[in-house]
Formats: sequence, C-alpha cells, structure tokens
Amino acid sequence: MGLKVYLSGEIHTDWRDQIIAACNGLDVQFSSPVTDHAASDDCGVAILGVEPNKFWHDHKGAKLNAIRTRHAIENADVVVVRFGDKYKQWNAAFDAGYASALGKSLIIMHGADHQHALKEVDAAALAVAETAEQVSQILRYVITSELP
Repeated sequence: MGLKVYLSGEIHTDWRDQIIAACNGLDVQFSSPVTDHAASDDCGVAILGVEPNKFWHDHKGAKLNAIRTRHAIENADVVVVRFGDKYKQWNAAFDAGYASALGKSLIIMHGADHQHALKEVDAAALAVAETAEQVSQILRYVITSELP
C-alpha cells in the first residue's frame, strides 16, 4: 500500500528530512509547502508585480501558496502538521482544519507544551505525536503493519 503524505507546518527545523529518511524503502510520496521562507513570502510580488502596501504583498503570496497547499492536501492520503516551539504557526492550524474538513487522515506533531493550546486540533487528528520518529513509525505501521 503506497501513501501520499503532505508535511505541513513549521519550516525552521529539519523534521521533514527526519521523517523522509526514516521512511526510506517505504512506498511513500512526500510533498510539502515551499520551505524557503523568503521565496514563500515574496512569490506573489516576484511573479505578479510589486506591491507598496505590505497587506497586498502578503495577500498575493498567500494566494499563490494556497494553490500549492490546496492541491497537495486534496491529493494526500495522510496530512502531517507540525507545530514548532519558536513561532505561532497560524498557517499550520489552517492546514490542519482544511485537511480535517476534507476527511483526510491527520497526524499532528508538537511538544507537550502545546497540548492545551492545540487541544481542538489534536481532537481532530487520528494521532498526536511528539517526534519525527513517532510519525515515521506510524507511517511504517500503516503501510506494512509492522511494529517498531
């Protein structure tokens, strides 16, 4: 059984690389948002033209990124959403809600310090993990039915 897995959430650590490496040999196709922060922020104005107002600058970029995000989430079998420690990831919460509304299998990943703040997001998930290793073990189990 192959899976398409969308890796959403914070872009400041290598958690995606850890999951992908740990799933080596499994029939998994991974996708993710653009993780180059500057490229993601500036894609709208780079393609559609400069905006002097920061609101419209961000608006253009958000819409272009939404094309990629919607497509990836809609085509995913499993959506993994990571909430990091350093920043509030409103976009990650939005992705989790969108995936949940589409009925996607949802794995939420965060540390214990976010348990209360993310209780509603966690309630929509089929699994809540703290580490990339746990996520990769979930994916391995789902595909092969093997336990670690």
